[in-house]
Amino acid sequence: MDGIDDVAFKQLALVAFVALTLGACEEDRYRGSARHNIPIPSATYTLMAEKGMSKDQPVLIRSYKKESELEVWKRKPSGEYALLKTFPMCRWSGQLGPKVREGDRMAPEGFYAISAAQMNPNSSYYVSFNMGYPNAYDRSLGRTGAHLMVHGACSSAGCYSMTDDQIGEIYALLREAQNAGQKAVQMQALPFRMTPENLAKHRLDSNIAFWKNLKEGTDYFEVARDEPQVSVSGGRYVFNGGSATAAVQQKRQQDDSQVAALVAKGTPAIKLVYDDGDQHSSFKQTLVASGSDSLNKSVSWGSRDVGVSRPDALTIGPRVVVLDDKGRAKATVRAASADNDAVLAAIASAAEEPAKVEVAKAEAAKADPAKPESNKLDPSKTGTIRQAAPSAATQVAKVLPGAAQQAPVLASATPAAPVAAEESQPFYQRALSFVPLIGASRPAAPVEAAPVASVVPASPTNVRAPVPPRRADGLRTSQLDQPAAAFASQPTLR
Repeated sequence: MDGIDDVAFKQLALVAFVALTLGACEEDRYRGSARHNIPIPSATYTLMAEKGMSKDQPVLIRSYKKESELEVWKRKPSGEYALLKTFPMCRWSGQLGPKVREGDRMAPEGFYAISAAQMNPNSSYYVSFNMGYPNAYDRSLGRTGAHLMVHGACSSAGCYSMTDDQIGEIYALLREAQNAGQKAVQMQALPFRMTPENLAKHRLDSNIAFWKNLKEGTDYFEVARDEPQVSVSGGRYVFNGGSATAAVQQKRQQDDSQVAALVAKGTPAIKLVYDDGDQHSSFKQTLVASGSDSLNKSVSWGSRDVGVSRPDALTIGPRVVVLDDKGRAKATVRAASADNDAVLAAIASAAEEPAKVEVAKAEAAKADPAKPESNKLDPSKTGTIRQAAPSAATQVAKVLPGAAQQAPVLASATPAAPVAAEESQPFYQRALSFVPLIGASRPAAPVEAAPVASVVPASPTNVRAPVPPRRADGLRTSQLDQPAAAFASQPTLR
């Protein structure tokens, strides 16, 4: 009897546990459905009314890495798309350029389609939607990776990250358009705004052919104000079956002419190298002023507390690599930010550095005029020949990834020509004559010293180029890199 009661008790406990578990699932499902029904903010309804738009009309998304912005466009009753709102982006990771393989931390670039099945109200990062990477173009090139999202929380390992408030509003706009019949929302994920200025500066980047292919689609959108029909052929995007209207062709010709004019005026070719992606300047102000914890609390309230990813990579702008006519690096300098003005200021400072070095050399030559040739190499004058100490080395800024620190590096490792020591006093006394020493006095007569081997070799030996910084491809830097539940917004590797 006691055995039966024990079995019955265990069965009852098991039933209670299952019921509790199912209840929790129902509660989680309810919370998910509640988030799925996030309302469009009243201010956005007012804005749509002012622009002649409604919540049911189709939407289109455009994102820009360099500018760290995401745009939402809506189709008006006329059939043309118009810009509804621009959102500052809180985080993206990697570099400018397409995603190639899983784990490279690159956010995708290209044309993607977002269906209702890709919307995720149960995201660990508030709400999210899957971009659809890899698409047909990515698959044709053998690219790997999955679950690349636009989500909340200011953290990224290959995704585009917004604040929770922003992603809630964007999610609601997409949901209403899909509920009204839009089968797929087009997302144009771009490296930067396709302006002649950006194209001129990045003309020698290794990704320029791919970016020009993307521009074919953005040109059509900007002229026709309609989304292009996208297909793939021969490892390229093909828009509208490969045909282009006269207006689109005219825009391309005008842009090409402006790029050529900018190059002729001296616009330098550059490549931007980020420590690990970027964020909009409006968020950087909070990050610098109050720290990553404060920024995380201000932008993430509905998502789990994941923290801001790689805050150390956000405190300063990218490195600007100035390229020569063949695309080879000839100078590298750190910019304060990725803004055009900051990049141009960094380039200008890099151009001024050689001139400063020449001025310093000229001033040093005036301050220490060379001895006559007859005294430089004649050992009979002194009986001892020594290597002259190299001229004062110019301090050159060496950029360290992750922090805009400067380290002194000798501008020249080649010593000057040998010169004879003066008869008046030994070299070490002349070298230290400007230092006031307590209790020291100048000797009455020079003291004969034994020859000392020069510490500066006649030619550099064992000179090695600095090791370039390693890519942060496999870094696991935050809770984002921890395994997540099925269909989570942020898997371990992207």
